[in-house]
Amino acid sequence: MADKIFRVNMSDLSTRVEDVPEAWMGLGGRGLTSTIVAAEVEPTCHPLGKRNKLVFAPGLLSGTPAANSGRLSCGAKSPLTGTIKEANSGGSSAQMLARLGVKALIIEGKPADASKWYSLQVGENGVTIKEESEVVGLGNFAVIEKLNQRINDKVGVISIGPAGEMQMLAANISVKDPDNHVRSCGRGGLGAVMGSKRIKFIAVEPTDKKVEITEPEAFKAANRAFAKALVDNPISKALAQYGTNVLVNIINESGGLPTRNFTAGQFEGHEAISGETMHDTIVARGGKPKHNCHPGCVIQCSQIYADVKGAYKTSGFEYETIWALGADCAIDNLDHVAEADSIMDDLGLDSIEIPVAFGVAMEAGVLPFGDGVGVCRILREEVAKGTPLGRIIGNGAGSVGRAYGVTRVPVVKNQAIPAYDPRAIKGIGITYATSTQGADHTMGYTIATNILGVGGKVDPLSKEGQVELSRNLQIATAAIDSTGMCLFIAFAALDDATCLPSLIDMINARFGAKLTANDVTNLGMTILKTEHAFNLAAGFTNKDDRLPEFFRDEPIAPHNVVWDITDEAIDSFWNF
Repeated sequence: MADKIFRVNMSDLSTRVEDVPEAWMGLGGRGLTSTIVAAEVEPTCHPLGKRNKLVFAPGLLSGTPAANSGRLSCGAKSPLTGTIKEANSGGSSAQMLARLGVKALIIEGKPADASKWYSLQVGENGVTIKEESEVVGLGNFAVIEKLNQRINDKVGVISIGPAGEMQMLAANISVKDPDNHVRSCGRGGLGAVMGSKRIKFIAVEPTDKKVEITEPEAFKAANRAFAKALVDNPISKALAQYGTNVLVNIINESGGLPTRNFTAGQFEGHEAISGETMHDTIVARGGKPKHNCHPGCVIQCSQIYADVKGAYKTSGFEYETIWALGADCAIDNLDHVAEADSIMDDLGLDSIEIPVAFGVAMEAGVLPFGDGVGVCRILREEVAKGTPLGRIIGNGAGSVGRAYGVTRVPVVKNQAIPAYDPRAIKGIGITYATSTQGADHTMGYTIATNILGVGGKVDPLSKEGQVELSRNLQIATAAIDSTGMCLFIAFAALDDATCLPSLIDMINARFGAKLTANDVTNLGMTILKTEHAFNLAAGFTNKDDRLPEFFRDEPIAPHNVVWDITDEAIDSFWNF
């Protein structure tokens, strides 16, 4: 059965199934979401208005037995940044949509009656729109529980929490994972777009169908080689043991751990929030130190963090979230951080944007640095209820800075800068500045080469080679984001000569294609250029590809360095 485009119009509550246009055939994941958004959305439209579209797309290898291929891409014009946006997530839905033959699900328009909420149910024959009342206003955890009872526990769920219903600019989209917890399409406020369409959840029907593989034996052989390269990689092994939070001590040591709203590069309480401490705490309490966020993952960097009584508290407890609440807000208590992470998951909030917003709020005197109890209280009593303060924080770090007149606001294109200080790790500064989607470490993760020595070594404190490093990684990442693969395959891809060829062999075996490494690079370049063209048409210029001025003015300890890469050098990024 050929894959189809499933289209939903929320203005007239109609649905249809379309053939895939020839030009979209070789695309998946981010490559497809960005291509559709660029083709069908007016770049100057209001992101929460009827002209924006929300697009979900599994990757090119989603639904196959390929290792680590469970990522779901979601795209739209971002209400947080005003740029094009793709966010991707683990969970079960990407593989389920692919098995149903969904190349992409496109949601357009918005209902005239703003008092009603709806759900979508995706099956192999198309999409059913239903009016919804039971789960409106509920958090993500309760939505999953109710739908498991209402439909069955195998159903795929893509939902928004109360933050998305309130159209907060840091609202994310949650995807049910194999343990009935949530993973997130985290950044850029796409939950607000889903809320603007008045869709509380999308249910994905389970199916016994399999994705057709043109050359099954070649696919099997390539997948074996690919999985071996992932499992044997030393970074994969570190991620499996300590999760992404292995980075706390590493980045602290490098002097690039932004602390107390980006006023220092090292946090005196780093040991209390480190991956090593987290691992020991999880083991002592009977949690799970190793865990997968989607079926078929062989790296298993996720984990299940238990509270002091040994009960489930949160999972997918990531470095960036722990850094943001930990070092950036100076909270040296992992239980407070885990509690806040759990509340954000339930409300459906980006757990980078919101903690960085709290860091700015702490600088403004709204609450003291280190007040983990206060963060949890404000999340529960203000953000969850949509009070004025709750909305100011729920709209992100830029919103807090504007409301309180703070000048040290770490954002690019209004999106919070994550867990690596660009003054001390200059490659990531290029990624933050030039990314088509606002500050985002995952767009071109130069930490691999700047800090971890993967794919060579580029001195993080030097101006030399950073633009080229970021460019090469951003091109590669755009291609990886189109396959349905987890970004963490990149560590093996950069260092193991068998990894990338076996990935390309799998794509070729799946489709009966003859792609080369050059084709994959060209795909990455095309995606970046498509996204950049959308942003230019939306009114962005090279002047928006800049870091906030405090990075130039304020040296950061311990290296006492500033952001000193010239505007001309930044602008040369697009010379490809």
